[in-house]
Amino acid sequence: MKGSAYTIGYAAVLGTVCAVLLTGASALTEPRRKANAKAEETRHILDVLGVPVDEAASPEDMLEAFNDSVTLARQGGLDVYAYEKTGAVAVPFAGPGLWGPVKGFLSLESDRKTIHGVTFHEQEETPGLGGEISARWFRDRFRGKSIIGADGTPGMAIRRAGGGIPGANEVDAISGATMTCDKVQAMLNKTITILAKENDHDVR
Repeated sequence: MKGSAYTIGYAAVLGTVCAVLLTGASALTEPRRKANAKAEETRHILDVLGVPVDEAASPEDMLEAFNDSVTLARQGGLDVYAYEKTGAVAVPFAGPGLWGPVKGFLSLESDRKTIHGVTFHEQEETPGLGGEISARWFRDRFRGKSIIGADGTPGMAIRRAGGGIPGANEVDAISGATMTCDKVQAMLNKTITILAKENDHDVR
């Protein structure tokens, strides 16, 4: 009985010490984690806008490039990042993926209708399948596509591959990752709808 009490007490003390150490380590590394996350987000904004930055650039260099070339405004409740040199703009999009949250940026040419690029800075999809949304070959499929359909309705379609030549606002999905692509389509179209409404107001 005495041995059992000692074992329980020892385990409780050890567990408490470990918890305190882990909490302390988390608190100490939190600022660096947030700084790294911010740097990664900045890198994706610069990339999707086409702002030239060396791949080996430090977080400080990326922040300098961002401050020198990009302006931030609010439009329709969205953060809109504008690249002054080309007139391209980027807006964030987010939503639930198949296994976790997906976050990225959609950039448009100065006409606000043609896609300049798409990037994903956070995703937990299946490697080799849904995780391929972050691959350059898939993201390049969006470049030059319209966010307006042939009938004038705003939106993008990520369709199943093998259906002939994609339309002006269509891209082929990733084989074996239909559910992830459907979710990406939904979050992109939510953002596109907001942008289309704001652009329509600007025209009027």
